[in-house]
Amino acid sequence: MSGYTMLRNGGLGNGGQPWMLRWSSRIRLSWLSFTLFIILVFFPLIAHYYLTTIDDANNAGKPIFVPRTGNELCEVKHVQDLCRIRESVSEELLQLEAKRQELNSEIAKLNLKIEACKKSIENAKQDLLQLKNVISQTEHSYKELMAQNQPKLSLPIRLLPDKDDVDVPLPKSKRNCRLHNCFDYSRCPLTSGFPVFVYNSDQYPFGNVIDPLIKQALEASVRTNVYVTENANIACIYVVLLGEMQETLMPKPTDLEQQLHSLPYWRTDGHNHLIINLSRKSETQNYLYNVSTGRAMIAQSTFYDSQYRPGFDIVVSPLVHAMSEPNFLEIPAQVPVKRKYLFSFQGEKIESLRSSLQEARSFEEEIEGNSPADYDDRIITTLKAVQDSKLDFVMVEFTCKNQPKASLPTEWALCGGREDRIELLKQSTFALIITPGDAQLVISAGSAMRLFEALEVGAIPVILGEQIQLPYHDMIRWNEAVLIIPKPRITEVHFLLRSISDNDLLAMRRQGRFLWEAYFSTSDTVFNTILATIRTRIQIPAAPIKEEPAVEIPHRSGKAAGTDPNMADNGDLDLGPVETEPPYASPKYLRNFTLTATDIYRNWNSAPGPFHLFPHTPFDPVLPSEAKFLGSGTGFRPIGGGAGGSGKEFQAALGGNVPREQFTVVMLTYEREEVLMNSLERLNGLPYLNKVVVVWNSPKLPSEDLLWPDIGVPIVLQRQRGVLGSGGGCSSSCRLGAVGRRFLFLQRRGSVLWGGSGGVSSGRVSRGSSGIS
Repeated sequence: MSGYTMLRNGGLGNGGQPWMLRWSSRIRLSWLSFTLFIILVFFPLIAHYYLTTIDDANNAGKPIFVPRTGNELCEVKHVQDLCRIRESVSEELLQLEAKRQELNSEIAKLNLKIEACKKSIENAKQDLLQLKNVISQTEHSYKELMAQNQPKLSLPIRLLPDKDDVDVPLPKSKRNCRLHNCFDYSRCPLTSGFPVFVYNSDQYPFGNVIDPLIKQALEASVRTNVYVTENANIACIYVVLLGEMQETLMPKPTDLEQQLHSLPYWRTDGHNHLIINLSRKSETQNYLYNVSTGRAMIAQSTFYDSQYRPGFDIVVSPLVHAMSEPNFLEIPAQVPVKRKYLFSFQGEKIESLRSSLQEARSFEEEIEGNSPADYDDRIITTLKAVQDSKLDFVMVEFTCKNQPKASLPTEWALCGGREDRIELLKQSTFALIITPGDAQLVISAGSAMRLFEALEVGAIPVILGEQIQLPYHDMIRWNEAVLIIPKPRITEVHFLLRSISDNDLLAMRRQGRFLWEAYFSTSDTVFNTILATIRTRIQIPAAPIKEEPAVEIPHRSGKAAGTDPNMADNGDLDLGPVETEPPYASPKYLRNFTLTATDIYRNWNSAPGPFHLFPHTPFDPVLPSEAKFLGSGTGFRPIGGGAGGSGKEFQAALGGNVPREQFTVVMLTYEREEVLMNSLERLNGLPYLNKVVVVWNSPKLPSEDLLWPDIGVPIVLQRQRGVLGSGGGCSSSCRLGAVGRRFLFLQRRGSVLWGGSGGVSSGRVSRGSSGIS
C-alpha cells in the first residue's frame, strides 16, 4: 500500500517538488504557442503594409500593386525585355500572314489555270473525236458513192439548148395540136431554167389596140418575173400579149394573122409561142376564133369546142384587178359558215338557144323524147319555186333592173355594177353559175367573171353544167372548192345544198380563198400561173426560193453552261451518247425533178403553190425504218451491225430511216431573261442538237450586259416577224442547218422542238426509226 501511494505522489517522500516541475513545463508550452501566433499573424500584415507603401524613385507615393497600362508595365525595368520580344513576334506574325494570303492567291490562280487546261484538253479531245468521226463518215460516204449508180443532186445546173430549131412533124390538123406534136422540147431541157422571152408589144401594130390597163399590168409583171430573159436565142417560150383589144380599133382577122406570122421568132408555124388574151370585162369577144395561130398556144377566158385544144391551150381567169391590189380588208371572214341567203343568182339571158341556129335540132331532140339541149326554162321554174317556198332565204333574179352587160349568145349576162354584185355575194352561202346553153361554148368570160367574184368574197360556186372547163382545170382540183352539178339535176339542187355540212362548207370556202389568192387575185399571180402551167406540163422544176437573211440581234456569249448553282440536276436521266459530229445541214433540193412528176396536184392545190422550189417540204416522203434491211441501206448505220437491239445498242448506233439525225430547238420568249437562261442551260450536252433559235417576241431588246450561256452549239437570237404562232417569226435561221428539213413536224432529221421560255416542250430526245420523240 505504502509503495503504491508513493508512486501516485511522485515517488518522493516530500510530495511538493514534482508538482512544481509539471506546472513550469506547462507555462513554457503556452508561451511558445502564443509567440508563434503573434509572429504568424502580425508579420504578414506588417510586410504587406510595408510593400504597399514603398515609393518609386520617379513616382513618389504611388503604390506598386495597382492596375497599370501596357506602356507603364513596360516601363517597369523587369518586363522591358519581354515587351520587346512581344513586339518582334507580332511583326513576324503579320509578315507570315501576308505571305500566307499571297500564297493562297497564287494557289487559286493556279487552280483556275489547271481547270482551264483541263477544259482545253477536253475540248481538244472532243475536236479530235469529231475529226475522227468526220473522217470515218467521209470514208464511208465515199465508198457508198463509188458503189451506187445514182449520184446526189443539188440545185439544177443551167443547161441551155445548142440548136436553134428542130423540125417537128406537122399535125394533120391544127385542132389536133398537142405538146408531143406541136411543141419543141429541145428548146426546153429539164435543166434549162425555163427562160421566157416576151415580145415588146409597142414594136408591133397589134400593140396599139391593146387595153392600156392590161398592157401596163402585164409589163409590170414581166419586169419582176424570174423566168423572163432578153436573149431570145435561148428562150424556151415566146410570149405574145394580144388583149384584150379595144373593139373600136380591133384589126381584121386576116390582118392580125399576118402580124403574128411576121414576128421575128415565129418560124413559120409559131411553135413554142404563147398568145395571151386576157379579159378585164365579161363581154370580151373571142376574136382569135377565126385567126390561124399555127402551133402557138392560146391562153384566154373564152373558148369554143372547135377551137380549144386540151392539154395545149390554157383556160385563164379574167384580170379584174389590173393595176391595183385587191383590198383584203373588205373581204368577209370565213365564218360564220352560213350566210343570209342559201344561194343567189342574178342574170338575164339576152338570146335563148331556141332563137339561135341550133333551135331546130334542139326542138327535134326534145320532141323525140331525148333530153333537151337547153334546160334554162326548167332552171328558171325550179329556182323560182324554191324562192316562193320560203324554206330558205334565196335571191334569184332573171331580169336585170338596169341594162345588162353584153354577152355571147345563150350566155347569162351579168347585172348591175361590180360593187352591187359583190355585196350580194357577201350575203350568200352559195353562188349559182349557169353555164351557156350552147354546148360548143367550153368557157366564156362571163362565167369566168362570176367564178372570180364568188371566190373573192367566199361564196361557194355552184356551176350548173358539167361541160364547162374551168381555169387551169388540168392542174387544179376544182371539186375541192366548187360544186359542179349537171343541169338535169336542177330539181335536186336545193336538197343537195342543204345536205352539205358546215365542216365541208368551210373547207370548200377556205380552198376557194387559197385558189383565188394564189392564181386569180392580181396581174402577177395571173401571169405567173400561166407560165407555171406550161412549166409543169413540160416537167421543168420551178426556180429556187430566194433566201432571206434573218434579222438577228447581237448578243454576247461566254458563260460556261452548267455553272449556275440553281440549276436542277437531271439525276440518272440518260440523254444518249454525246454528239461527236459537228453541226450538219440537212441535204437540200433532193426532189428537183420529181415534184413535177409525182406531186403536181398537191403542189397546185395546197399552199404555198407551184411557183417556187423549196429546199425541202413537210410532205417529202421518207423511207420506213426497215428499209435499211431491204436494200436501201445507203448512208445508214444499222443498229447492232444489222442485228438490231435495244437499250445500249439502240443508243450507241445511228439507226432510223435517215442517214443523220440532228434537230433545232425554237424557243419563244418575252422579257423573261432569267427563265430563258435557265432553259438554255438545260440544253447543254443535248445529243444531236444542231442549233437553238430564240425568237425574241418583245419590242424591247434584251439587256446589253446579258451574258448568254455557251452550250456548245450556236444560239441564234431573232426578232419576231409574225410567221410563227403567238407572234413569233423564223426565217433563214430556221431554214439553215437541220431545221429546214422538218420545219413543221416533230420527226426525223432536222426536227424542230417548240418550247416557251420555260423549257423545251419535249421531255426527252432519243433516236431510232421515229427520229425525235
